[in-house]
Amino acid sequence: MLLPMPALPGIFLVLDGIDGCGKSTQARRLASHLQRLGRTVLATREPGGTVLGERVRALLLDRDLGDTAPMAEVFLYQASRAQLVEEVIRPALARGEVVVCDRWHYATTAYQGAYEGVGRRASEEALRASSALATGGTEPDRAILIDMPPDDADVRVGDSRDRLEVRGGAYRRRVAERFRSLFAEDPEQRRVVSGEGTKDAVETRVWEAVRDLFD
Repeated sequence: MLLPMPALPGIFLVLDGIDGCGKSTQARRLASHLQRLGRTVLATREPGGTVLGERVRALLLDRDLGDTAPMAEVFLYQASRAQLVEEVIRPALARGEVVVCDRWHYATTAYQGAYEGVGRRASEEALRASSALATGGTEPDRAILIDMPPDDADVRVGDSRDRLEVRGGAYRRRVAERFRSLFAEDPEQRRVVSGEGTKDAVETRVWEAVRDLFD
């Protein structure tokens, strides 16, 4: 009598980085690669991925919104994240799927932590505490930072810019440095790959950074 194959465990993967680094392209490529390997993949993004999240995303990226209090931005991102975790990510992981998410709470700590806006800057304690509440402890099995010089990434963004992309070079450099610091805290779970070179070259680096989870 043949025994049933054991169910595959769910795996949670995140790609993050500054605007223009290529993370969205690489998230799509990684999802496609995993599907070719026979895994069921759920691809999602932050903010977004749910009805609530997509409406929050449209609001946050709307240039007509103008400057906001940094913590107001933080709470909007965390609201979207909390809905995504409960509605999408946890159920998919429970079904044994691979979740590939374009951004995670690292982006909130990097972007909103570097933003001065109207009023005082969001504190590191507030950023981390609110992220912990929003995720309820749901953390990726592997997070990938696609790292590249901010000025090079800015060229890729082009002329059509959302509300965050118009904040200037000094802001982008602060964000990039915060990303690097965050990923240096846990180099085993959080891997850094270069975003320079061809898309195929970056795809290879991303796969090498996660392939041990699928061996």
